[in-house]
Amino acid sequence: MTTRDANLRRVFDVVREHGTITRAEVSALTRLSRSAVSNLVTELIDTGRLVERAGPAKGPGSGSGRPSLVLAPVLPDGVLLAIDFGHNHVRVAAADMAGGIRAERITELDVDTNAARAMDCCADLVTAVLADAGADQDAVLAAAAGIPGPLDNAPERKVRSPTILADWIELSPAIELERRIGHPVAIDNDANLGALGELRFGAGRGAGDFIYVKASHGIGASIVLGGQPYRGASGIAGEIGHTQIPGVAQWCRCGNRGCLETTVSIDIIRTELSRLRPTLVDPVLAADDPVARRILAEAGRTIGRVVADLCNCLNPAAVILGGELGEYGTAVIDGLRDSIDRYSQPATSEAVAVLAAENGRRAELLGALALAAQQAAFDR
Repeated sequence: MTTRDANLRRVFDVVREHGTITRAEVSALTRLSRSAVSNLVTELIDTGRLVERAGPAKGPGSGSGRPSLVLAPVLPDGVLLAIDFGHNHVRVAAADMAGGIRAERITELDVDTNAARAMDCCADLVTAVLADAGADQDAVLAAAAGIPGPLDNAPERKVRSPTILADWIELSPAIELERRIGHPVAIDNDANLGALGELRFGAGRGAGDFIYVKASHGIGASIVLGGQPYRGASGIAGEIGHTQIPGVAQWCRCGNRGCLETTVSIDIIRTELSRLRPTLVDPVLAADDPVARRILAEAGRTIGRVVADLCNCLNPAAVILGGELGEYGTAVIDGLRDSIDRYSQPATSEAVAVLAAENGRRAELLGALALAAQQAAFDR
């Protein structure tokens, strides 16, 4: 995708999310120049994706002059399918082009070692959510899915890393899912879709450069630069879960010792909480317990030690913590902040906000919804 194509989708997304919005507001939200926005908007109007019309009339005392012009999206009727594969679940939602979710279902299963079963389960959930939404197969405009592992940058988007999704190696999830559900499926890494969910609907709005960390059963990150995820030369940028942590000796599923995710994951944290505070595994209850807060803050500091190096390299505006660990809130965020302040350069640390994902573990699903909306608008 060219930079221009990416910016066209970016502008369209901003207008779609706001319903009606002025060109100046689009420029402020996307951080694109007004002249660039003007050119992009003209193309989107010419291709029938946006319309421009008079905004609301000014009230008494607001001054003279014509009402300002506002942009509005042209939204086709139909249903979007958003699919989120986690390491231990498959979640599917049906939504309209405006982003309203009409039906949603989730099934718990071991996704990593059961690729065929996971995709069969996805097909069953698609059938169920379409029925729940009162829609048929012909109503589907587009579908998108997030996969909890690295995908290459080739057109088929195959799973290449044998150490993370062992049963998915050399599979093209897009091809396998299209065969099962009967519709093309746009595919991306789950952390990239979590970042997209926060960029469009959460803590990343207005931040063109940020690092999204998904901390659940594994630890992954998405690096967003200029409003777009950076995937790297072979599609595996952001795999911070396999960064070496000094003094850690546990074997990791990747074949190395001492990886970040052998020290910090939602499973490890819940095990420690249940051992020391059996009644405080729930995030709300853990927030007020001093021992639980120490465990959570240390988890944040451990992740932050890795993220601080990324901050030194990239100088992001924000670090956003998502996934199930992110739902534990302030203690984890405070620990993350501590390490960034300790290990990144002072000017870098001062520039970066450390935030909890506003959409929690639903960020990936919302990112899939945003990607599906792009497909429906630009590939129809």
